[in-house]
Amino acid sequence: MALHDSKAVQYAAVAIVVLLLVRALVLSWTRAIRRDGQLLRKPPNTLPLVGNGLKFLQDRWKLFSWFDKCQRQFGYETVSLTVPTLPPGVLIHDPRNLEFVFKNEGIFTKGDFVKGRSWDLFGNGIINADGDMWKTQRKAGLGFLNTANLRVLTDIALPQYLFQSVKYLEAKADGQKVDLQHVFHEITTKLMAKMAYNMEMLADDDFTQSFDHASGCTAERFQNPLWPITEIFFGSRFRRSLSVVKSFGRRIVTNAVEDRKRQQQLEKEPLDETPDDGNSKLDQISGTLIQSLLDALNDEQTVADAALTYLSAGRDTTGQALTWTFYLLSRHPAVVAKIREEVQHAFTENSLSPISEIPADADALPFDTTKFTAQNMPYTMAVFYEVLRLFPPIPFEIRQCTGQSVTLPDGTFLPSGSVLVWCLWAMHRSKLTWGEDADEFRPERFLSYPESGDDKGTVKVINRPPSEFPVFYGGPRTCLGKKMAEAIAVQVIPTMAWLFEFHPAWGTDGKGKEDRKSKSSLTLPMEGGLPVTAEMRKA
Repeated sequence: MALHDSKAVQYAAVAIVVLLLVRALVLSWTRAIRRDGQLLRKPPNTLPLVGNGLKFLQDRWKLFSWFDKCQRQFGYETVSLTVPTLPPGVLIHDPRNLEFVFKNEGIFTKGDFVKGRSWDLFGNGIINADGDMWKTQRKAGLGFLNTANLRVLTDIALPQYLFQSVKYLEAKADGQKVDLQHVFHEITTKLMAKMAYNMEMLADDDFTQSFDHASGCTAERFQNPLWPITEIFFGSRFRRSLSVVKSFGRRIVTNAVEDRKRQQQLEKEPLDETPDDGNSKLDQISGTLIQSLLDALNDEQTVADAALTYLSAGRDTTGQALTWTFYLLSRHPAVVAKIREEVQHAFTENSLSPISEIPADADALPFDTTKFTAQNMPYTMAVFYEVLRLFPPIPFEIRQCTGQSVTLPDGTFLPSGSVLVWCLWAMHRSKLTWGEDADEFRPERFLSYPESGDDKGTVKVINRPPSEFPVFYGGPRTCLGKKMAEAIAVQVIPTMAWLFEFHPAWGTDGKGKEDRKSKSSLTLPMEGGLPVTAEMRKA
């Protein structure tokens, strides 16, 4: 009798497994997305039942390579993405499809798929916001990044913080190892903290470290479909980091409210004569963003969410882009030489002395970095864009088709709820878009040269369409900080390249021969930073 019972249990277990497998197969068929009535082709290494689930569990650097493998194999063709626990999805590479997504922002939203994974970190911040909430926060951001405020950033704030970093590097220019990623994050952190929130911040404070860890854990949620379970057992540090981040967000709001009260009190008192110097202008606009958010949003928690989102977008992406810039420059000395030639030309055009030695008692750089602009430094801008192409600070994007079904320009039919993914890392390496040398670091691809014999012609930067070069997104959600990032890059890159020789100090050999990669994050921070030794150049 017991033997029969044992066999019955075994048969029942086998039957249950078979039913589950059949159910998974049926769901995979009924949920499958089609183009012109035909099933989409599957990416390489797609497995029965689990689909691409195991691929998404691997290291993100390997995941980028897999995305790149997909675009090389399928070109512009849309392919299916299948993970058993997630909505049906597609991976797009065709610029036509991406342009369609940008133009139909109301259909392709962040959706529950993205919000459910990033809510703990960003809440109602603009990264998660849709509809009126998004419009309100974007309007506040536009007010902060207006032309007048950007002028203060480029002419006053940035030169100050850039000078501080130069002095720091000069003090270390005796063979000491420094982390350039930290140096660049220090510049962008101070800029955003002062200008947006009227606060003093450093790149290595508790908030920054906690935010970096929380960002990495949030990014892993997009790769691990079992994150609600794994975080129960392994998420204690993540929860502590979130607590620090949220506490800092509340402190930003509290500080802004106190600033407002002080300003209201000052307005009641007689005005004193104050010098109209640079610091005065900086103080006048400091906190503009957070004050705009307080005016626009009624809930202080939402204001804190928005503030944290803008802080991350403003400091992390630009600081990381500068880090990858000098990583690539370390491998392409000919490009560094061309940047220095452009600096020399700018000195000549503006009658500046090309001094590299900085007096010990100096309180500013020996040359005016505000003379470095996108207009007169096209090669530098091309270098920056080429870095953004190869190492995009936001390496992939996810949207969800909400509210209605839609058909992409290539005929792919997306039912409501479908997930749509594009990997900038892979798209920016497409030979169909960028040519046979797409894998090479060649800044000239972003430059337009005058025709032979055209003496009046000038070298200009080529603006690639967002559908081909979506590093600043596109459509209504085009990145608000694009001009700010460009303004920072066009001063920081030539200044650092002119004043210093940077010698690689990473890798097991300490000579920088090994490639660098990114650690887990929503953005693209360099794992282990960028260790170098700095040497002052002689003009």
